[in-house]
Amino acid sequence: MTVTAAKLIWLAGCIAWYALRYPHERRARRTAIAARHEWGRERILLAVSFSGLFLVPLFYAVTDRPKFANYPLQPALTVLGAAVFAAALYLFHRTHRDLGRSWSVTLELREKHALVTGGVYRYVRHPMYSAFWLWAIAQALLLPNWVAGFAGLVGFGTLFFGRVGREERMMLAAFGDEYRAYAARTKRVVPGIY
Repeated sequence: MTVTAAKLIWLAGCIAWYALRYPHERRARRTAIAARHEWGRERILLAVSFSGLFLVPLFYAVTDRPKFANYPLQPALTVLGAAVFAAALYLFHRTHRDLGRSWSVTLELREKHALVTGGVYRYVRHPMYSAFWLWAIAQALLLPNWVAGFAGLVGFGTLFFGRVGREERMMLAAFGDEYRAYAARTKRVVPGIY
C-alpha cells in the first residue's frame, strides 16, 4: 500500500459520493420549498464542511502539502479507512433512498414534507450526518497528514454542531408531538449511544 493508493481511494470515495448524490440534487431542484431557514448561515456552514471534506484533502492529494504534517502511512489504517468509506457510501445511499422527496442540502422543508421514521431512520434521527462522520473518520484513516486527514472532522464537525440543534427545532415546529415521540425513541447519529 502506498500514499498514492490511499489518496486514490479517498478520491474514488468522493467521486462515488457525488455519483450517489447527483440524482437527488436534480430532483430536489424540481421540488418546491415550503420553508427555508437561515440561508446565509447555512451557506457558511456548508462551505466550511466542503473545505474540510474535499478542498483541503484535495490540495494535499495533488501537492502533498503541507509536508510538515505528513506522517508514515500505516497500511492497516488505509484498509480500515477504505472499509469505513464504503460504509459511509452505503449509508448515504440508504439515507437518500429513504428520504425521497423530503431531502435537501440545507435546512428546508419541502412541500408535502413527510417525517421519515422508517428504513435507516428507524435507528437514528440523522443518518446522513452519521454517514458524513464516517466519511470524516475514513479520511483521517486514509490520508497520512495531520492537516488534510483531520480536516474533515473539523469541517464537518463545525457544520454538525452548528446545525443539528436548529434542525431538530425546525422538525419539532413542523411535526410537533410526532417528532417529539420519534426523538424519544431514537438517538441522533449513533444507535443506542448519541
